[in-house]
Amino acid sequence: MASVARITTLSASSDKSFDDAIQAGLARANKTLRGVTGAWVKEQKVEVSGGNVVSWRVVLEVTFVLDD
Repeated sequence: MASVARITTLSASSDKSFDDAIQAGLARANKTLRGVTGAWVKEQKVEVSGGNVVSWRVVLEVTFVLDD
């Protein structure tokens, strides 16, 4: 039997790191989407204040398999 997947785009941010932003995005995706199988980091961006990075943001393309 073949399966069908869908991709959705989401953004997430962290005040710690890109990795933390990715983890937060995937945690949120897993709360509302069933069958998450992977993610692609489409964009990375930082917010700077006073010469220091204060926020890390990622845009993720999350892949999930649709229910039969």
